[in-house]
Amino acid sequence: MTFIYATCVDTCPLLTAKLASLRDRLGPDFGARVSFVAITVDPERDTPEILKGYAVAHGASHPGWVFLTGTPSEIREVTRRYGVFARKTPRGDVDHTFLTSLVDREGTLRVQYMGVRFDPDEMLRDLRSLLRDGDR
Repeated sequence: MTFIYATCVDTCPLLTAKLASLRDRLGPDFGARVSFVAITVDPERDTPEILKGYAVAHGASHPGWVFLTGTPSEIREVTRRYGVFARKTPRGDVDHTFLTSLVDREGTLRVQYMGVRFDPDEMLRDLRSLLRDGDR
């Protein structure tokens, strides 16, 4: 699970590209056993249609990868629960915490990665470890 917004021109597309690379490396487990969830931090602008366009533009429109929006209060509650800071700037950008979380099938938060510079190999190892744990 991660937090993005569709009009972001720098870090959100980089994060999405990194996750797309991981999706490819997961092979048949992606969609079947691993899902990616991206939640907008700009619900006023990011309608389902806008997020669908973002997904298509960034190679993320695949089964198993969802982009979610909600009311501003719903998004505030989700960001609060995950410890994500999000604030709209006067220019209309959204300053926000770049946090990607691994959550297991039971909804337990297992690992968090800060920023867009996390090591995709480490995240892949963590994902595969969670898959092995789920097989037991």
